[in-house]
Amino acid sequence: MGVQFAVESVSSLRGIHSDRYSAYKKLARVLDHFILAFCWAHQRRDFLELANAHPELADWALAWVEQIAQLYHLNGRRLEVRSDPVQWAERDRALRQAITQMASQRESELANPALKMPASKVLRSMRKHWSGLTVFVDRPEVAMDNNAAERAQRTPVVARKNFYGSGSLWSGALAATMFSLLLTLRLWGINPRTWLTAYLEACAANGNLPPTDLSAFLPWAMATDRLAQMRGIPVDQSRPIDSS
Repeated sequence: MGVQFAVESVSSLRGIHSDRYSAYKKLARVLDHFILAFCWAHQRRDFLELANAHPELADWALAWVEQIAQLYHLNGRRLEVRSDPVQWAERDRALRQAITQMASQRESELANPALKMPASKVLRSMRKHWSGLTVFVDRPEVAMDNNAAERAQRTPVVARKNFYGSGSLWSGALAATMFSLLLTLRLWGINPRTWLTAYLEACAANGNLPPTDLSAFLPWAMATDRLAQMRGIPVDQSRPIDSS
């Protein structure tokens, strides 16, 4: 259930990029100037789950999956030319036409009395969340899905059962600190093993205390060659740095 704060504009609008969890919808109802951008990856999953659960509807569901893939493609092409007003207008028009066509097809199929109930349920959900699914059209800074937030949460979520045995406040605080530290290193492209080895060696050299000067360990304060070393990038091509 990854959540990504996605919208902050000069018009004071705020928003969350999320799945369709009801708590987010209630939040949007009680807060002014707040919008929800719903995730196309979750919408796509509805069709894939339908195809698996109802093989007789698989072709129908996978055709919708292909249409969603086309939206990703068209939006990607649009974002490639944000600095070119002429190409942007052309590709933006193509995306909007595809969105309009998808909405029209959805309504046409929902009006078909022969449509199977499981398929109808998925399309009715799409219709209900359509305004949130299409936020990205008028706000290109908003992604089509919240996969980035989902991936960022995966490590602590997958490993959470390993942390149940901590059994003390200090160990929980340590785990939270390490999450923050390791994700910061990831954002800066730093090899965690290289960084931790250097930091712990500095602590040992300082009588098992933290180094007095932390600038050598803060990515935003490091010298360029130091940062390259921590990333495992060879500074001297004749002497590659071992980042293992």
